[in-house]
Amino acid sequence: MVNELKVDPKLVEEFLNINKNIFEAPKLVRAPDEINMDMTPYDVAYSEDRVRLLHFRPTTERQIKTPLVIVYALINRYHILDIHPQKSWVRNLLNQGVDVYLVDWGTPTNADRYLGFDDYVNGYIDNCVDFVSKETGEEKVSIQGYCTGGTLATVYAALHPNRLRTLTLTAPVIDGQKDTTVVGNLAKHIDVDKLVDTIGNMPPEFMYFVFSVLKPFEQGLEKYVNFFKNIHDNDYVENFIRVEKWLSDTPPIPGELFRQWIKDVYQENLLIQSKMYVGGKQVSLKNINMPLFTQVAVADHLVSPESSMPIHYAVSSEDKSLQIYTTGHVGMIASSFSQKRVLPEFGQWLKERSNK
Repeated sequence: MVNELKVDPKLVEEFLNINKNIFEAPKLVRAPDEINMDMTPYDVAYSEDRVRLLHFRPTTERQIKTPLVIVYALINRYHILDIHPQKSWVRNLLNQGVDVYLVDWGTPTNADRYLGFDDYVNGYIDNCVDFVSKETGEEKVSIQGYCTGGTLATVYAALHPNRLRTLTLTAPVIDGQKDTTVVGNLAKHIDVDKLVDTIGNMPPEFMYFVFSVLKPFEQGLEKYVNFFKNIHDNDYVENFIRVEKWLSDTPPIPGELFRQWIKDVYQENLLIQSKMYVGGKQVSLKNINMPLFTQVAVADHLVSPESSMPIHYAVSSEDKSLQIYTTGHVGMIASSFSQKRVLPEFGQWLKERSNK
C-alpha cells in the first residue's frame, strides 16, 4: 500500500505567496544604486588625505557639553550608524542633545598601502580630536569606537589619555585569542606577510569572502526568503535594501595596517598584554584612566563577546561599566532594540560624565 504524501496547506500557501512576491518585486523595490545613503545632514568639518571628519547638524538644543567623536570601523562604511530614520544611532544621539562628530575613513588607494597603526592613531585620529577640541573650545573630547574602530580607539586612549573625557567601546576586538568567530579563526591561521607582500591592500573581495562564510545559510538564503515574505512592508524593504547596499560597499584596508592588525591583535595577541608598540611607544592599557563604557552583544558573530570584555578588567579606570546586550553585532547599533535600550543607556551615561 502506497502512503499518501501529506503536504501542509500553510506551507503551500506561503510558497505561492513568496513566488507571487518575487514577480512583484521589481515594481515595489528600488535598486540599491537608487538609494542615497546619507540621511542625517552633516558638514565636512575636517579632511586629510582620504579621511573626512563629519559634523552632524543638531536636531535639538545641546544637552551634553563634551563633544563625541565616533571612530568608525575599517570595514564597510559608516552608514550603518545612520541606516534608517527609525534606527539611526547618530540621529538618536543628536536627539539626546549630543554634539556628534564621526570619522569617515574614505577609500584607501594603492598609495596608502604602507599606512599603519601609527598613521591612523597618532595621525588621523589625533588630528581629528585636535580639530574638535579647538573648534568647540573643549580641552577634552569623548570617543566612541565601534568594532575595529573600537580597537583603534583603545590604542588611542592608551597613548593619549589626557585628550579624552570618556571612552566608549562598542564590540571592540581586544583579546584576539578569545575571538572564536570565523573571522578570528581565519586571522590566526593566515600567512599575513605573504598575503600583504603579494597584493598590498586587502581588497573588498577578500572581505566579501570572509563575510560569506560567517553565516552561509542566513546570509545566502534565509534573509532573501524573509525579504520576499515582507515585500509589502515598506519600512522592512527600505531597511533591507540599505543594509544590503552597506554590506556590498567596503573599502580596501591598507596593507601595513592589516598586517599589524592580524599579527599584533590576533596572532601574537599583544594588545591585551600591553605589549603592542605603535609609533615606537608601548600601548599600555593601564594608561586608560578615563570613564570607560564597554558594550558587547551576546549574539555577535563578528567579534566574540569574550574578545571584547577583557578591556574592562585591563584598564586603570575607576569609573567603568560593562553592558552585555541580548542582540548581535549590527543589532546593537542599528535596530529597534538599540533605539529602546542601548542608546538611552549610552546617552544617560555620557550625560552623567560629560558635563562634570
